[in-house]
Amino acid sequence: MTFPTVRAAARTVAFLLPWVTLAGCSMSDADERSHAGESQVAEGDIGRGWSPAEISEVKGIPIATLRTAVQERLKGKVPGAVGEEAWQHTRRLYARFQQSPLWFERGGLDKDRVEALTNALLNATTDGLRIDDYPLREVAQAISMVRATKQPTAEQLADVDVLLTAAYASLGEDLLVGQVDPKTVGQSWHIDARDDNVDSALVRTLVKQPLDKAINAMRPNDEEYAALQKELVRFREVVEKGGWKPIPAGKPLKRGQSDSPERIAALRARLEAEGITVAGGSQASTSTGTDSGASTSRRSSASSGAVFDEGLASAIAQFQARHGINVDSSLGKETLDALNVPAEYRLGQIAANLERHRWLPRSLGERYIYVNVPAFQLRAFDKGEPVLEMKVIVGQEYEDKATPVFSDSMETVVFRPYWNVTPDIQTKEIEPKIASNPGYLAENDMEYWNDKGARRIRQRPGPKNSLGYVKFLFPNDFNIYLHDTPNHELFDKDVRAFSHGCIRVEKPAELAQWVLGWDASRVEQAMQEGGDNKGVKLPRKIPVYIAYGTAYVRDGQLYFGNDLYHRDDELVKAIAQGAVVSPRGVQAIEELKRVATK
Repeated sequence: MTFPTVRAAARTVAFLLPWVTLAGCSMSDADERSHAGESQVAEGDIGRGWSPAEISEVKGIPIATLRTAVQERLKGKVPGAVGEEAWQHTRRLYARFQQSPLWFERGGLDKDRVEALTNALLNATTDGLRIDDYPLREVAQAISMVRATKQPTAEQLADVDVLLTAAYASLGEDLLVGQVDPKTVGQSWHIDARDDNVDSALVRTLVKQPLDKAINAMRPNDEEYAALQKELVRFREVVEKGGWKPIPAGKPLKRGQSDSPERIAALRARLEAEGITVAGGSQASTSTGTDSGASTSRRSSASSGAVFDEGLASAIAQFQARHGINVDSSLGKETLDALNVPAEYRLGQIAANLERHRWLPRSLGERYIYVNVPAFQLRAFDKGEPVLEMKVIVGQEYEDKATPVFSDSMETVVFRPYWNVTPDIQTKEIEPKIASNPGYLAENDMEYWNDKGARRIRQRPGPKNSLGYVKFLFPNDFNIYLHDTPNHELFDKDVRAFSHGCIRVEKPAELAQWVLGWDASRVEQAMQEGGDNKGVKLPRKIPVYIAYGTAYVRDGQLYFGNDLYHRDDELVKAIAQGAVVSPRGVQAIEELKRVATK
């Protein structure tokens, strides 16, 4: 299955607004690295209790003989569906256990462990993983052969064991770091996948009991991942039923305007197909005015037979809010384009964002800050629970101002900061304004200063400062940080991409209180009456994750965020076979099910 490209049609947002503020990003603080949260498997109620070294033979074959057979099999042909990295994980896993068989006990296959693995492989469809990447059919055939043979050879047993381990390593790698390399699909993703930790995670998982819970713990363990899994299943059902039909082209519609019955009916059906209930009828106008315009509207509605009524306008507002569109309750071009994105593509977006979750470290830290750029949202977490939430303004989608995906650790809060204008902004934006208006610097509380011999411009602390009264530094390669803003009216907009790449926060005082552990009065005093450009070190560094999730669940409702930087199309194509299981994958699943249940 292929998905159409909807970059231009479906998510075009008009960001070419008047120049409203200077929101540059300039930082000279030391770039100290402190990556938190290595990939690790959650312990929970999983305990150690299994070791392959405890058996001395399998079906009468000495363990030494079987180890030799395993070693020889690992020198042989790589199973067809197994990738090179997964095969290397497989070989290193056996080396860790002295080439011992990992899926047998004295009398034959360890039924509980094999069943746990096969169930995990089958359940990978709920992760949006490509089932064709696992040797399901080869595993099923090898297991059937061993079970049908009264006295299998060491080579046959070794083949089954290695196939099972290769399947386990493939699945584990995908759950831990994803199936797609973000560098290959244009994601501007700079969070280390920590692939070198996969081997240790595979070992830790393999020796824990029960194995099914241990494998499940390799998945991202946050609530949003589980919620997206449920939405993946729901949208698969929508796609299997034929998806939704496109809405015919036509004029833009506002509340009370009439259109053809066919187009209004199509609009209503399309909204309800995505779970948005449309209240009221569509055959009569809801206008209650008494002026001639209202009478004309009613006559027009009666003649056409259908109207864009209050129920449809309200449903469109819900759709816009859930799809990263400025909410105006009207059917304009951007909204129509978004409505006409096929259900298959939306399914692909859900699978793509499950993949993005797998690219993140398994442990984000005890206290951390998570910014989802397409959602325009910042959330602060303490012990896994959200404790603070606010709107953010992110980088524009043009002129290299897109906010990248990365993580680093917040170290310092600076109250009443200077804004040191970057050389690029100074040359392209400020100096042309000075040339046309000699009083521009004074009007904007700006001044020239000497920066290591360079004549630079900076904005003095105060109410006009583009960084507001506080900024939050987490040294990184992109010179990006969180900060206050004097333009708080921008937070009222639904789509908030106006900055030069840095991130403006809606509640800077509350964020300062949380990261520093100060009370409100102390923060307020530092912001209003404290010394200029005063830095305060955090008592403990806090990881900050700048993420890019275009499908997410909030308050139990699925949202498709604005794909500001057009990063979905390539990833959706790469993950397509995981979004919709291929016929070959379905057949392999059914074959493995039959074998596993015997």
